Amino acid sequence: MSINRRTFLKGSIAASVAFAAPTIIRAQAGRKYRTALIGSGWWGMNIARTAVQSGQCKIVAMCDVDSNQLDPAVREIEQLSGETPKKYKDYRELLDREKPDIAIVATPDHWHPLITIAAVKAGADVYVEKPISHTVHEGLAMVRAARETGRVVQVGTHRRISPHNVSGMKFLKEGRAGKIGMVRAFVHYGGGPENPRPNERPHKGLDWNMWCGPGPLRRFNTKIHPKGFRNFLDYANGTLGDWGIHWLDQILWWTEEKNPRRIFSTGGRPIKGPPVNDARGQTTDAPDHQVASFEFESFTAVWEHRQFAANNAEKGENVGCYFYGTKGTFHMAWQRGWTFYPSGRGQKVIHEEPQLNRPDSQNIKELWADFLKCIKNRSRPVCDIELIHRSTNMSLLGMLSLKLGRSVEWDGEKEVIIGDPEANKLLRRKYRKPWVYPQV
Repeated sequence: MSINRRTFLKGSIAASVAFAAPTIIRAQAGRKYRTALIGSGWWGMNIARTAVQSGQCKIVAMCDVDSNQLDPAVREIEQLSGETPKKYKDYRELLDREKPDIAIVATPDHWHPLITIAAVKAGADVYVEKPISHTVHEGLAMVRAARETGRVVQVGTHRRISPHNVSGMKFLKEGRAGKIGMVRAFVHYGGGPENPRPNERPHKGLDWNMWCGPGPLRRFNTKIHPKGFRNFLDYANGTLGDWGIHWLDQILWWTEEKNPRRIFSTGGRPIKGPPVNDARGQTTDAPDHQVASFEFESFTAVWEHRQFAANNAEKGENVGCYFYGTKGTFHMAWQRGWTFYPSGRGQKVIHEEPQLNRPDSQNIKELWADFLKCIKNRSRPVCDIELIHRSTNMSLLGMLSLKLGRSVEWDGEKEVIIGDPEANKLLRRKYRKPWVYPQV
């Protein structure tokens, strides 16, 4: 980006934010919401297709720092809608020029906070992918920005609206599994030792400096982009920060308690080996296994994941939550629905199959419908930013404890770690210049 262009963007965006009131979008006959997609990779396109198929949205602009992703994505939207979205490489320029009604934020995790905050300040309602943030204070800033601007911010934790998750949660809340004393959330996948992959020059059409953004500027490596970033802690938080959001969110959805009060985590890379990041090549650096315990007032939750020893030795699906109750064990799964195993002899197992959409076995359609309804009614969505901020915090605090090597006590109301100044410093991180960490 040139100095002149940066100066123009800074001035024009500041002006638009200063004078833009949070206008209320009302549905009108035949009117479609002007929608922008920021981040045109695999999952972003799942959301964009859903927006087009709703019949209520027009994709007017698409943004990606990698034209190798952006160009074919634009062509697909052209085929779906018969209209050509404008292409951008800088989300600030898109927001300033297009002023969309809706912004879809489907970038790598470390970009979610800055883009979401900029979008709501520009007057857009936002659908942002999970996890909402890379650090706790970023999420807090996102919640405050949403509330101050009055914008609807839906997070892509679609399991809160998946039919079998909804009915399963009803089963639990009605007490049919009895009193729950422990919940075990888990994701188990295969893998093995990891070898470094050689670094390369960034591909033509990719602005690698912009991709790294507020995160550290690492050497380009195809292990990171496309798709691999979630196992690099500069840009994400490993499996706990990725899959953990979905299943820890199921726990917070079930309980009336808003936050855990004590967190401890351990893990490492005994199978993948020590991380490598040098001039020749890189490996990932996230743990290949991790266990985190979350102490609540009335129950204990445990997270575990591993990226090795894939087999059928354990009963049930390799992802989900087991709720252990006085009347039996309830497994909230993904592609296998939910199953209740009663404790009493002779009682029948109860099971419900899932209702998932293609591709990728998801329920974005239902979550997008809720998003549009809330835009029209100016109400809080089912996956409101504040709710998923708490779920994201559970994952982030688990990672924080792992890095510290000790447990932390969490004050969820004040969003501080009690009596541990060193730990509190990890609730935020330094941004790479010229990016500025959002104000809390």
